[in-house]
Amino acid sequence: MGIAERKGRERAERQSHIVGAARIIAEREGWGAVTIRRLATEIEYSQPVLYSHFENRDAIVAAVAVEGFQDIAGVLRQAASDSIDPRQALEFVALAYVDFALSRPALYAAMFVLPTDLRFAAAETRPELRSAFAALAAVVTPFCSEVAVVTETFWAALHGLAELERSGRIRPEKRHERIERVTTAIVGVGSSAES
Repeated sequence: MGIAERKGRERAERQSHIVGAARIIAEREGWGAVTIRRLATEIEYSQPVLYSHFENRDAIVAAVAVEGFQDIAGVLRQAASDSIDPRQALEFVALAYVDFALSRPALYAAMFVLPTDLRFAAAETRPELRSAFAALAAVVTPFCSEVAVVTETFWAALHGLAELERSGRIRPEKRHERIERVTTAIVGVGSSAES
């Protein structure tokens, strides 16, 4: 291995360490506790080392979000593969999405709530974001021809349900009933298109 390869690997390892520490602190104490100074202390790197990897805290949040999109894409694909038919896949993915959001609140906040420069539906959309969207689109596709719009609507409904439940605005015990109504609406899109 050449010097450049070793340095590149060490840089990637440091970056991964910084992102991992940010995730841990955020999940344990919230994003307010994640500062460059705190990260430097936690992982025993100097602040200039952190700044050599990330321009600012928002860039660290974005890196955490990218990992989150990788994670959720895998979770959603697994949920779909555990199903026996397209409707069940839609329901399982919806439940997995809400469970993901509620079980990893700081990670989910990095992905969808905190400001980042990550963009969906644009030429510069990162592959990790595209993959997460594709996992949702895969279960919507059997029910409609307007896949992008219906997937965005499905995603928006799931996000809203997750955020409302997380903040205590809706009853957790009714989650399955709400998911059933969302999936019925998506399935109905296909039925109305055939009429």
